Amino acid sequence: MKTRIFVMLAVLVLLVGACAPAAPTSAPPAGQTPGAIQQQPTAATEGPKRGGKAVMAMWQSPTTLNGLLNSQTVISEVRQFVAEGMTKVMPDGTRIALLAKDVPSVQNGGVSADGKTITYKLKEGVLWSDGQPLTCEDFKFHWQAVMTPNVGVTSTTGYRDIDTVDCPDPLTVVVKFKNFYAPYLTLFNSIIPKSAGDPKNMKDWAYNRKPVGTGPFKVDEWVADDHVTLSRNEKYREQGKPYLDQVIIRIVPSSEVAMQLLNSGEIDIMWNNTEADIPQLEKMTGVKVASPLQPGGERLYLNLAENKDPSDPTKPHAILSDVRVRQAIAFGINKQRIIDKLLFGKAKPGSGEANAGYFNCTSVGPYAYDPDKAKKLLDDAGWKVGTDGFRAKDGTRLRLKYSTTSGNKLREDSQVLVVEDMKAIGVEFFIENAPSSVVIGGWADNSPRKHGNFDIIMYTSNGGVDIHSQFETIFGSVNIPTEKNQNGTNYMRFNNSKVDDLLKQAAGEPDQAKRKDLYCQISQIVYDEAPAIYLYQRAQLHSFRDRVQGNVAGNPWENVGWDAANWWVKDGK
Repeated sequence: MKTRIFVMLAVLVLLVGACAPAAPTSAPPAGQTPGAIQQQPTAATEGPKRGGKAVMAMWQSPTTLNGLLNSQTVISEVRQFVAEGMTKVMPDGTRIALLAKDVPSVQNGGVSADGKTITYKLKEGVLWSDGQPLTCEDFKFHWQAVMTPNVGVTSTTGYRDIDTVDCPDPLTVVVKFKNFYAPYLTLFNSIIPKSAGDPKNMKDWAYNRKPVGTGPFKVDEWVADDHVTLSRNEKYREQGKPYLDQVIIRIVPSSEVAMQLLNSGEIDIMWNNTEADIPQLEKMTGVKVASPLQPGGERLYLNLAENKDPSDPTKPHAILSDVRVRQAIAFGINKQRIIDKLLFGKAKPGSGEANAGYFNCTSVGPYAYDPDKAKKLLDDAGWKVGTDGFRAKDGTRLRLKYSTTSGNKLREDSQVLVVEDMKAIGVEFFIENAPSSVVIGGWADNSPRKHGNFDIIMYTSNGGVDIHSQFETIFGSVNIPTEKNQNGTNYMRFNNSKVDDLLKQAAGEPDQAKRKDLYCQISQIVYDEAPAIYLYQRAQLHSFRDRVQGNVAGNPWENVGWDAANWWVKDGK
């Protein structure tokens, strides 16, 4: 397992590259897009300085600082500075031990042969910011708090599969699962201490406004809709760190205001840029952009079952059930043109579901743009070009409804380009968009993707660092939505017995390397069958003034402050 890297004399910055995780090495890390510009190491005399502050702007306001009660991204952004977990994910998707001594695995004995028992050994001498020692009892309390009913916890995923959390001694945590839970390393990632209070009264905890953590900073003040002031945690286990005295998070009205403040130097870090900001950012003096590659991305979901409300998944789609048609569409789309015209070249052609991090299946690449091959596939499938330039077969016109969420300019503009590409190979796409509440709503909302009355739907789905759940929910046949299975999320109605078998194997495999191989086998089948067409992988963009040194924003798996203990400011102010 890759060891943690501390940035002290060097800073790597990805300058509006085409999406790459920043990592403190001289060579591009796994997944880095060629062309990303890296800031050169500073001279030895310009090493980390202790003192000063950094100001970050966000234009959403947290409703609580207790991550169990709300899944707002901005809550995680604040908690990243304060709270820690057993492990942490590095920019390349590998894990390092954080509060634990080691990342448990089958190889090091931390994971039992059946995967149902995970043993963590905690680091000695770790203190909470209130001075209390970190012990196994805190992790046991965290699990119990998550599982307390009727207190507003947003998700019990994974934790509900745990049978017991045992504490044979203060620094040993033994997690016993009822059934093997493949993404076990994603649990216990932002711990709440047992001192927080009675879980039954969670909504009234003082912790919700001023959380106690083991991270490099602590919360001094939170003024709703205005700011959060964080100061150095003097109890932090790494001697001499953090370097900064303070991190101030300013809540501003909009991203436009944040851009103005960044340009004027009133803030140091701007959270969550978009590609449309890039031309303006490039003109700002002393401003850098970090652009790690996001997992997942924009894709077309093709309906393999009949287009009907509700669809019968056992009945094939009149056109899209033919794999040659699906492959022709994939070969016929010029992804790079979309990226260059609409994303300022700052994205990567989509390849598949496992496209970043440890589980990245690099052997499965994107479909190349090859309109001649697309035409041949359609010819071989019996779709003949008519006098109007569009194809037909046995009296059926090769005409498909192409939908996405209305009001999203990037998506609407990309639709225009895709329609042009399809026309060039004789396929007629017609656009019919709807509000997101309809397109990606639930069964009760009569959502087309749920009911199956669609041909092609386009939207983004982003994956996590452990991809089992997304593979299972997207490709597993048991997740095909029906009247009796309204929560199903296999919207393509993709039914492949080999994929189902591989998913079952992965769900019971505690060895991470073996699991990766299983997911890559699934990815190859999905590439060959083309039930989804992956358009592009976007960057996770954040900008910052170069007075702030250290690993600023360069990690797609964590929040902006993922390495804030190592931040420092050149002027020491």
